[in-house]
Amino acid sequence: MAMPIPPCRIGDDTGDIYTPALLIDLDKMETNLDKMAGIMRSYPGVKLRPHAKAHKCAALARMQVSHGAVGVCCQTLAEAETMVNGGIQDVFLSNEIVSDNKLKTFVWSRAREQKGQLAEKIASLPFLLQRSPLYNGIIQHVRSAKEREQAVGSVVSLVKQSIAALSTRGIGCEVVTGGGTGTFQYEAGSGIFNEVQPGSYLIMDVDYSKNLDQDGQFVSDFGQSLYVLTTVISVNDSDAAVVDAGLKALNLNCGMPKVLGQPDMEYENAGDEHGILRPSGGLKVGDQVWLIPSHCDPTVKLYSHMVGVREGRVQSVWPLSV
Repeated sequence: MAMPIPPCRIGDDTGDIYTPALLIDLDKMETNLDKMAGIMRSYPGVKLRPHAKAHKCAALARMQVSHGAVGVCCQTLAEAETMVNGGIQDVFLSNEIVSDNKLKTFVWSRAREQKGQLAEKIASLPFLLQRSPLYNGIIQHVRSAKEREQAVGSVVSLVKQSIAALSTRGIGCEVVTGGGTGTFQYEAGSGIFNEVQPGSYLIMDVDYSKNLDQDGQFVSDFGQSLYVLTTVISVNDSDAAVVDAGLKALNLNCGMPKVLGQPDMEYENAGDEHGILRPSGGLKVGDQVWLIPSHCDPTVKLYSHMVGVREGRVQSVWPLSV
């Protein structure tokens, strides 16, 4: 089967990118990498294992590892395969595997990743209980910082009970891993978690930007670096501009995207292929618009490639996992 054609080539001007396209502002993304590395230095006993489901890109995972991450975790087997094939040596699959064909693929991937260690691990089955994954996706988007912290406190209490129950049966739990972009500092400071799994911090989205910090202000630790580039294809008399990004280009489960630099302009879904921007704000046919996705993970899933841009030019074009 033929591979999807990338929307541009390295060196192209952003105006030449075939839209709709998934973009990364490289300067903002690199700033997020540095910020996370700085934050994690405050928790010397805690490792960073970003969730690759946010970006599904081995190149970005390698950058995260180069900035202190021990590896990545993945939610699907396809994502894990992409990471292993992309050179990530430490991949944690944080979801159940049920079907025989997936189990066979998983064992094959583990064999490639760890070679001779695989047999030893299989021979000592308790290794399955030496890692306790405790990612709670719902509480990542609780808006109040105090309420997010309280929710993590409840999780920590349950984790302590679980570890104690395992200990009484002689079963150790060497790694307690979890937490996301909305709560990872609470897990990291709990004294129980020794690994955290924030993923969206690298690229961000509209939904995460609605969270509040301890001062009641919108969170600002990490900047928006992920965008969907779209083109205006018509403008009508009702002060509305139609763009070529609809349901096939944007996931709307967390609401509508925002328009970069246009806080008063609203996006309306107009079907599979189209969106509407109101008011049009003087947009003309052929103009490009940068949309901020409402939810990064499922929006990334809609694309075969991610385009890294800097100062108006394409610097990188990366394939994404299925």
